Amino acid sequence: MNDHPIEALMKTTMESIKEMVDVNTIVGDAVETPDGTVIIPISKVSFGFASGGGDYISNTKPENNKEENSEPKQEKLPFAGGAGAGVSVQPVAFMVVGNGQIKLMPVDQRANMIDNLINTTPKVINSIQNMFNKKHKGNDQDHIITYE
Repeated sequence: MNDHPIEALMKTTMESIKEMVDVNTIVGDAVETPDGTVIIPISKVSFGFASGGGDYISNTKPENNKEENSEPKQEKLPFAGGAGAGVSVQPVAFMVVGNGQIKLMPVDQRANMIDNLINTTPKVINSIQNMFNKKHKGNDQDHIITYE
């Protein structure tokens, strides 16, 4: 049995993914600091792929036979197909080796959210103050909090 073109398409896609995702993607290259500590990044890799295709057949009537009841001639058209893939790499932790110890330091995915919340808090407080100041125009200004 002949190999179907979809098999070659899928094989090429999987080989490309295999080249992109290897053990060095998950456990990164070690970095040595000046004090001798070695830091090894560890990542989470997610990937997926899809491929598909089809053989198409064209039904045409023979030109040399002009009878109405003649059988249509089936002509096989070329294979049509496609494939796609996606890869996501996210840092998960760092392994720190030094001073006779091995530590696994996880990367906190919520850290960015907390930093943003801390950075926007003064803006929110100023907005609330301005809202109250507009309500109490001309009132005593002793209750205003300022940040420097």
